[in-house]
Amino acid sequence: MAAGLMRAGFSDVVQAPLADGGEGSLETIHESLGGSIRSTRVTGPHGSEVLAEWLVIPNGTAVIEMAKASGRALVEGRSDPLGATTRGTGELIAAARASGVRRVIVCVGGSASTDGGLGALEALGWSLRGLDVTVACDVTTTFVAAAREFAPQKGATPAQVQLLTGRLERLSADFLQRTGVDVSKVEGSGAAGGLAGGLCAIGAHLEPGFDVIARIVGLDSAMVGADLVMTGEGRVDASSFAGKVVGGVIDAAFDEGVPNCCVIAGQITEDARNHLAKLPTVLGLALTDRVWTPSEAFLRVALLVEEAALEGGRYALSSE
Repeated sequence: MAAGLMRAGFSDVVQAPLADGGEGSLETIHESLGGSIRSTRVTGPHGSEVLAEWLVIPNGTAVIEMAKASGRALVEGRSDPLGATTRGTGELIAAARASGVRRVIVCVGGSASTDGGLGALEALGWSLRGLDVTVACDVTTTFVAAAREFAPQKGATPAQVQLLTGRLERLSADFLQRTGVDVSKVEGSGAAGGLAGGLCAIGAHLEPGFDVIARIVGLDSAMVGADLVMTGEGRVDASSFAGKVVGGVIDAAFDEGVPNCCVIAGQITEDARNHLAKLPTVLGLALTDRVWTPSEAFLRVALLVEEAALEGGRYALSSE
């Protein structure tokens, strides 16, 4: 994108890596701020030991990406929607606490489990013990709805979804009785199979992941005085405008009064095109519109992104 914009005539191009709290958030923050990568052996989603990385950024805050300890990528096709645990994520938080860290950001997304965070809470002894924990959520789903919304992606059958829904209902009631916190209607509490809700029950606060990471990387200050803001993702659909990076960048650009915004994506669905059409200052460019067959977009993605950025940059300059 940056190369295409410079070819279009922009001399000052600021690059700001972003994420929404899901997978890749730790790498995004590390790329932006630097810091110290740590590794800890913890319990994986199936109970076997895994080596999970976490990050301490220069201000002393620990960043934990739950997918590193409890993610779907760790199950290697051996999904266990009923038995998968978030215990390893709790162990990572405990390791950060033991290292002397006092503030932790937990990025949730890509979870293998729907345990409501019970495994993590048990690893933490049902207490944050003075830690200031922010959970960066990439969805707004509530606690009990997590089973219906996400368990099928983790291999759950319809019958298992029913079982998991009942488990989350009972767990929500248990949280209320043990901690006095009713997570059942908290927005985002269903993130990572309810891990967000479990951590909320013992004192963590939930925030939209995009907002957390945008604040960390200084997105607002990067936009000051900008003539164009450009962003993108692999596939833009209706969900892209609800808490994801694309929608967050567009909203931030509007708030900062940036006159032009461009979204580059591998694919843009029809409903997303309709949404973008209602935003007069936003240009949407799909790589699949630049090739004969979609498979070509995968083979030439870097070149196509640069060419799309060149087009978007020229369009913005011509509208001044």
